[in-house]
Amino acid sequence: MESEGCRVAFEKDGVFLHTSAKRHPDQDSLIPGVIRILEKGSEHLLQWTPLEEGGDGAQIVFSKKEPPGAAEEEPFDPGYEPDWAVISTVRPCRPQEEPPGSVPPPSPRAQWAFTLSLSELQSIRRSRPGLGWSYLIFISRDSGSLPALHFHRGGSKALLRALCKYLVLAISPKDSRLYLVCSHDSYALSHAFDELQLFDENSSNLVSRFLQDPYTATFGGFSKVTSFFRGALHHEAGSALRPPGATAATSLEDEPGFEVITCQVQLGPRPAVCREAPMTEQEWGQHLDPEGRITHLDRLKSRIFAGGLSPALRKEAWKFLLGYYSWESSSEENRAQARRRTDEYFRMKLQWKSVSEEQERRNSLLRGYRSLIERDVSRTDRSNKFYQGSENPALVLLHDVLMTYCVYNFDLGYVQGMSDLLSPVLYVTQNEVDAFWCFAGFMELVHHNFEESQESMKRQLGQLGLLLRVLDPPLCDFLDSKESGSLCFCFRWLLIWFKREFAFEDVLQLWEVLWTGLPCPSFHLLVACGILDSEREALMNSGFGFSEILKHINELTMKMSVEETLSRAEALYRQLAASPELPRNVQDLLGLGGPKGGSPPASPPQPLSPSQAAELELTGSVSCPQPDSSIEILPPEEPPMARSPLP
Repeated sequence: MESEGCRVAFEKDGVFLHTSAKRHPDQDSLIPGVIRILEKGSEHLLQWTPLEEGGDGAQIVFSKKEPPGAAEEEPFDPGYEPDWAVISTVRPCRPQEEPPGSVPPPSPRAQWAFTLSLSELQSIRRSRPGLGWSYLIFISRDSGSLPALHFHRGGSKALLRALCKYLVLAISPKDSRLYLVCSHDSYALSHAFDELQLFDENSSNLVSRFLQDPYTATFGGFSKVTSFFRGALHHEAGSALRPPGATAATSLEDEPGFEVITCQVQLGPRPAVCREAPMTEQEWGQHLDPEGRITHLDRLKSRIFAGGLSPALRKEAWKFLLGYYSWESSSEENRAQARRRTDEYFRMKLQWKSVSEEQERRNSLLRGYRSLIERDVSRTDRSNKFYQGSENPALVLLHDVLMTYCVYNFDLGYVQGMSDLLSPVLYVTQNEVDAFWCFAGFMELVHHNFEESQESMKRQLGQLGLLLRVLDPPLCDFLDSKESGSLCFCFRWLLIWFKREFAFEDVLQLWEVLWTGLPCPSFHLLVACGILDSEREALMNSGFGFSEILKHINELTMKMSVEETLSRAEALYRQLAASPELPRNVQDLLGLGGPKGGSPPASPPQPLSPSQAAELELTGSVSCPQPDSSIEILPPEEPPMARSPLP
């Protein structure tokens, strides 16, 4: 039923209130209830109502009305929820209607019910992922914190997403689990997006989606946001807005871990850098001992950094660069490792392959991942001959590897953009198992980019601004004056490592250079600085405004030379490294600060969840597929494909 004058905009059952940390025989410790968002005229309310005592915890007492023909299936929530692999979820059932005129007996649970106007909501605190049930704590402006609501059946992200239709939620820069409620003029923000004409869809809800999931929102058009997003990145509760004439140094002061550069650093002349020819198979062989172990590893990596790899060498060398093969192991030891990894891969693949349609129907997360992957695979690098054609086996491999990665990394799953990272890896390895483990190694370097908190992306954008402020203060001042100082138009560059900015073959060379980790783990930020440095005159001498800057940056796609960009980035590094006056945080960022350095590198290699190995084990009764079921794609006989822009 629906209350008179109220419309239920969102409803979720299985939301419990924990009244006591210890269970007592005469007191409820867990009270089941239903959370709803109600629309009452112009007012929007958040309501939690306990279920009747003795009732079925799976029942929904107060249900929303769907428009005619609406699907029953709930929208897919791609974020992490604990126990996502449990496939025995019971669908909620409707209680029988009570006789007319009956009065329900009073319940002590009713004292815990609450209704809060969204206009009074100040912030929302969320639980740490992976620590039992997800919970949310709502904090009002007047009455303080409300009791924590525990989502025993998931749905906390769905609720936050529903709230974004009425509120702008910004993650606090000091606490990634705290969502701050920001007031905004919905019409003005929507109008700003419409004026830029960056997106095909209606922009009424675009601002909220930018703040909650920017990498999904940006892939539909171009990864850039308005100055409002920049303000949200640095927003703190109770903080004053920046005066119009304030400099970029103020934003650096607000960003944790960054010191303010109060004076211009005197840099020496920029050295000239010439790239070398790609490393050949013969040169690679000179670094192998009789047992196939790599010798003089530092010189080998330096050579790869200076010139990249020849196409014929990539299939072997990428396995080392991405951690599939060990630099210290012999050829036989690496082959044994490959056999073990093959068995492990097919055990993981069997987990999702063996899920029946009936099971998957009750597993919304797995079903949602499959839907996202199928959609992204169908449009990833389809202009490349390697992926052309509807019956192309390479598309099947893209799909299977990404689905298996969801099993390999439960916490992260699949996020839009991962298919862009896998595509070149599969193109080079041309083998399902090799592609998976190389992709997993790549994701260890960049998986922080795809995490829900977005802390890594915010930090990298801040670090990019810090480097640019040291290298070119006038350019920073110009961008600040045009409301572009947040550098959010570089979001896509950093998210997928320039995958859509350079031609396909150039991306292969760029990535293998970055994988060496030379001359510092943050070299990809200097690549971004190199691109901006090359466009300095075009930006500053053209009188561009905010929209024109975004348009100009977007039009650079597929028009840049990777050789020139890498040369410029290396020259910038050498120029900075030769300066004795660099601020300490810049030295740390470039790996020049020694062991006492402060802030960590932008994208340090870090292992995935330590509990994954136990989660991926199957029972001994399950037989593993044979390794020969891997699909091997033979190299084409025709010459390499011509470089063409990606769609």
